[in-house]
Amino acid sequence: MSLILTFLGKGGSGRTTIAIAAAKKLASQGKRVLLAVQDTGFALDLLIETSVTHEVQQIAPNLDAVQFKASVLLERNWDEVKKLEAQYLRTPVIKDVYGQELVVLPGMDKALELNALREFDASGKYDAIIYDGSGDTTTLRMLGMPESLSWYSRRFGKLITESDLVKTVSPFLQPLIATVLNVSWTGDNFAAPTSQATNILEQGKAALADPKRLIAYLVTTDNPIAIATATYLWGSAQQVGLNVGGVIFNQTADTPTTEEFDPLTISTIPTTPLSSWQPLIDALPDFMQTVDVPKPIEFDVVNRQVKLFLPGFDKKQVKLTQSGPEVTIEAGDQRRNILLPPGLSGRTVSGAKFQQGYLIISF
Repeated sequence: MSLILTFLGKGGSGRTTIAIAAAKKLASQGKRVLLAVQDTGFALDLLIETSVTHEVQQIAPNLDAVQFKASVLLERNWDEVKKLEAQYLRTPVIKDVYGQELVVLPGMDKALELNALREFDASGKYDAIIYDGSGDTTTLRMLGMPESLSWYSRRFGKLITESDLVKTVSPFLQPLIATVLNVSWTGDNFAAPTSQATNILEQGKAALADPKRLIAYLVTTDNPIAIATATYLWGSAQQVGLNVGGVIFNQTADTPTTEEFDPLTISTIPTTPLSSWQPLIDALPDFMQTVDVPKPIEFDVVNRQVKLFLPGFDKKQVKLTQSGPEVTIEAGDQRRNILLPPGLSGRTVSGAKFQQGYLIISF
């Protein structure tokens, strides 16, 4: 499994340059690295001195690069859908629909990119994958997708299964599905697609929560707007459960004294010509070293508390609601549903307060 590394920050703060430098640094250390970019253009081609396409290509020793092109990813995934249909249906109905005809719907591109990251990670070919995406809340929603989809599956799946309609038609539905799919209802084959999807979601949630598997770094300059943007993205990253390992101040001569990013480690990158990569590489943190960062969420059953680390937000910007065994937290542009563990499930929220960047919910 790979370390997946991404960078968050305001546009123009130098995220792409930092991403390339990070890839070069890890490759020079003997790590097998994939640089996965969302967009390509003149600036990127100038920085790496070659054109990046949707096909994986080696651009330096130990360093591959690929562009995530949504239409190409959709075609490849459509081929897998057709194979699955052919496996479970006697007479496939979408066999004459081709991937080249499909249109990428809004939001589908992010799901395709996330799946591509998952596949590259599972391939075992790379020690590190550097993802150079939009670096904003769109990237955060993409990385938080397994958690969101898991919630939809849990809540709506249960509602549909327990509905009177499904209970009424179930005696007729089971033999019908068994006939259409040409499988035994009680056999493992019918459950395979659902089980596989559930496993993928659970693996994605586990990777998101593990800073050894997936971690982000904030990139900013000493511009107040860039700093405010990075702070906001830090809090938003915590909302989706993404660990942030540190802050990289780009094109900054002196180490800033700002307290907005406590307790994160701050690295400063001096202004250097585009042709001089080594000073930039040397100033970067050790991305492979395990970092001690505040956990996005902690459960304290003994004291009947849930602690969420939400830097950049205050109590007025947070909305808290409870529905049965789940608590929903809204902060900024992100909404998070928390399934309470045994010991807290069944209890009602009795209070909430902010303390040193933590939202502490009591039951």
